[in-house]
Amino acid sequence: MTSRVFNRPDLDTIVAALSKPSALVELGVFVVCLVAAWLAVRLLRGPEKRPGSVLFGERLIDGVLFPVMALLLSIGARFGLETVLTTALFRLVVPILLLLVVIRLIVRILTRALPSVPWVRTLERSVSWIAWILAVLWLTGVLPTVLEEMDEVKWKMGGTKVSLRLLVEGTITAGVVLVLALWVSAVLERRLLANYSGQDLSWRKMAATLLRTVLLFVGLMFALSAVGMDLTALSVLGGGLAVGLGFGLQKIAANYVSGFVILAERSIRIGDMVKVDNFEGQITDIRTRYTVIRALNGREAIIPNETLITTRVENSSLADHHVLMQTTVPVAYGTDVRKLQPLLQAAVGAVPRVVDKPAPSVQVATFTGSSIELSVNFWIADPEGGQGNVKSEVNLAVLGVLGAEGIVFPSAQQTVLAMVSKDVGAIVGSDPATSPGPATSAASDPASS
Repeated sequence: MTSRVFNRPDLDTIVAALSKPSALVELGVFVVCLVAAWLAVRLLRGPEKRPGSVLFGERLIDGVLFPVMALLLSIGARFGLETVLTTALFRLVVPILLLLVVIRLIVRILTRALPSVPWVRTLERSVSWIAWILAVLWLTGVLPTVLEEMDEVKWKMGGTKVSLRLLVEGTITAGVVLVLALWVSAVLERRLLANYSGQDLSWRKMAATLLRTVLLFVGLMFALSAVGMDLTALSVLGGGLAVGLGFGLQKIAANYVSGFVILAERSIRIGDMVKVDNFEGQITDIRTRYTVIRALNGREAIIPNETLITTRVENSSLADHHVLMQTTVPVAYGTDVRKLQPLLQAAVGAVPRVVDKPAPSVQVATFTGSSIELSVNFWIADPEGGQGNVKSEVNLAVLGVLGAEGIVFPSAQQTVLAMVSKDVGAIVGSDPATSPGPATSAASDPASS
């Protein structure tokens, strides 16, 4: 077997051509191509920056579009100059720009599709190093020899013979396909969910979830096919997966199905105020497996979707955002309640968040041993803004009315004093002959003296 380590004639030709004055002409043309590519990308992007964009990047040259434009212009310049001089510089520049496009595309997609994964930066550097090593092997002529040697290393997997070259190429292809599927699904999901809310948001969320699932499934099929795996063997895997879903993954499958049911029937939507298992808050996100509910105090609860389907859910936003609230006001006996009622209604109605329709109402709730309890009922239309704060404002308004009218709250101490005073008055005002006191009895008994 012959082994060719370097393609020396080609390298010698390129090095010799770069030492000629014509190389300066190529260098000037290449600089013009770079400037033209920058201007073209600048015109396509516009004056506003697009942070996180895969095509444009942070500084125009960080995106994928700049090396693509430079590559196209360099290819055009190479074909134009071949009729006049030897294009040695462009023979090196075009493969390098092509490699830069691939590296930039993979890196930007990984950063965009997996923004919060800690090992993405390490993966980006690994991809860059591998790509540049392959480029050096390609330019020096070593890569074809390495591929031939890898093609000779074979083994049998079931009924299929697999070579090391096929496995490596398939793995790279599979990684690229899956990364592209993640990128396309992330871009489409962001476009579907941008600047939408309410009922339409639930439908778009369901469409984005289905789209991501389909793209990942198709990408996985392409990846397995690229590796050399026989897809007909997946029928056995599918049967085992079905059995697993029926037993070990029953709850997970039920949660996923429940998530699609919730998104489809829109019984609850993103932004609704709900109460589930004594936890009340606003729905901030609906995933395929769980739903996130954020309470007004900042706490978040992750509720499995099956719970939302099988248990009671109180939704205060489904039909009407108006919420009834109450506060109790005790007043002493003898208070003119009929005069006090319109005053309290007017004061409560003046609180900013209390709505006019339905209007506030003041009703006599019950009688206790020390007071008359009044129930103050009022409605608000924005429960997501908090309920304790508006109830505090209503209580302050009630205190203002009671203070202006000179009405005080009855207390247990006042009730005891009133009962003691009543008993003492009864004793003092009684007949001595029928109710003799101890002192009187002792003074009138001659034997005791």
